[in-house]
Amino acid sequence: MLVPVAFFAVFFAWPVAAIVTRGLKVDGVWRFGRIAEVVGESDIRHVMWFTTWQALASTALTLLVALPAAYVFARLDFPGKQVLRAVVTVPFVLPTVVVGTAFLALVGRGGLLDELWGVRLDTTVWAILLAHVFFNYAVVVRTVGGLWAQLDPRQEEAARMLGDSPLGAWRKVTLPALAPAVAAAALMVFLFTFTSFGVVQILGGPTFSTLEVEIYRQTSEIFDLSTAAVLTIVQFVAVGAILAVHAWTVRRRESALRLVDPSVTARRPRGAGQWALLGGVLATVAVLLVLPLAVLVRRSLDGGFGYYRALGAADGGTFLVAPVQSVVNSLEYAVAATAIAVVIGGLAAAALARRDAGRLVRGFDALLMLPLGVSAVTVGFGFLIALDKPPLDLRQSWILVPLAQALVGVPFVVRTMLPVLRAVDERLREAAAVLGASPWRVWREVDLPMVRRALLVAAGFAFAVSLGEFGATVFIARPDNPTLPVAVARLLSRPGDLNYGQAMALSTILMVVCAVALLVLERLRTDRTGEF
Repeated sequence: MLVPVAFFAVFFAWPVAAIVTRGLKVDGVWRFGRIAEVVGESDIRHVMWFTTWQALASTALTLLVALPAAYVFARLDFPGKQVLRAVVTVPFVLPTVVVGTAFLALVGRGGLLDELWGVRLDTTVWAILLAHVFFNYAVVVRTVGGLWAQLDPRQEEAARMLGDSPLGAWRKVTLPALAPAVAAAALMVFLFTFTSFGVVQILGGPTFSTLEVEIYRQTSEIFDLSTAAVLTIVQFVAVGAILAVHAWTVRRRESALRLVDPSVTARRPRGAGQWALLGGVLATVAVLLVLPLAVLVRRSLDGGFGYYRALGAADGGTFLVAPVQSVVNSLEYAVAATAIAVVIGGLAAAALARRDAGRLVRGFDALLMLPLGVSAVTVGFGFLIALDKPPLDLRQSWILVPLAQALVGVPFVVRTMLPVLRAVDERLREAAAVLGASPWRVWREVDLPMVRRALLVAAGFAFAVSLGEFGATVFIARPDNPTLPVAVARLLSRPGDLNYGQAMALSTILMVVCAVALLVLERLRTDRTGEF
């Protein structure tokens, strides 16, 4: 546990503390009265209220739409399942500015809905909610579906044999077993939507603003660092309270689970109900996920392949290198960030899963989720302020970007691996130890075979979020080494059809790279019979 604690202390707590100190400490004097002043402003209170209720609504809507898909991926076997799983995950890594633009083309003035039915949603909160579902659909599908696929279906079948209805058996047997994964997915979705930035900024316009958008506005447009620091504290306290309540109210029951080989739980659809459910999930994926991506691809081809060819030339201004170089940069950064996230998150999950873990160790469980709920803008600025002098001057080092990306990846690794690690029967470890196995061999022979699938899913999540991370990276990526999201944002900020077309082309490349990477991951995590 010492390694994860040290990692978060140096690369999260220290940068956030540095930016807050810079904003509230003037001429060596703390200005804590500024907190009451900012919170007392009516505009700020409105921002706080909208941030909270839209996150709750987005979380509920995402669970409602995505839970049926989690069942389909966990229990049904059908052609193209691996490809569809990769397609479902692709939206999660797209830059928020690009997705906001794609949804604007769908629901805004002159968009698809406007052309077909004369309906516009860009002036309503529904555009924001739908975009949030688009982003977080994969979080529920992969987090809940990953555990659901390993639950023994015979327990539910036994309840039905004893006279329970299908719904009653699912409610009494399967739902309690899935509760930890559902709670973890809901928590991640809420934190992501609570700190929503690009989507709200583009689709919300001047009407809607979250804390994250307001922090960015106060920092980059108004240059009021003290107000930004106060909003960061408010966001930090709110997220901390949410995590504390979550840890207190949720009683995980992974130890009562019986995990089985997922290859024996997925079957071909049987009956009209399962076929209808599969058809409904496919239709939802087509309309909610594939359609915006199709709009993205179409716009990248508005000028033929001219936009793609233009990516190979550096302009010597905004880009010191050709924009296409950002593809290589993003892959290199994502691989490094994934390695860091898997190591740090794996160590943390292993420590938290121990039955003899102390109260302080269990409390660290909630703290691990804070990077998802703290402003990425604050973290990015904090990196520049805190890591700018020896012995830890990393401003010119390439590792700075993977470190920032890994901060977001670690919570996904922990949340994906922890339910499975806690579900491992402690008696198996004890039996192996009695037979003379060392702690390392116990982990290798007992834990690893059971968590191997979760580990690969966690690595996939870490890789995905690293590819699409934008909020912190935009401040620390060097001009000669931009990432894909940063390059897209720079192109979108410049006028002209060529720049916009190049942004769409780069976004399409990001989508394809992610889909290929996730498809390879699906191949690695399956054998000839199906899933591990």
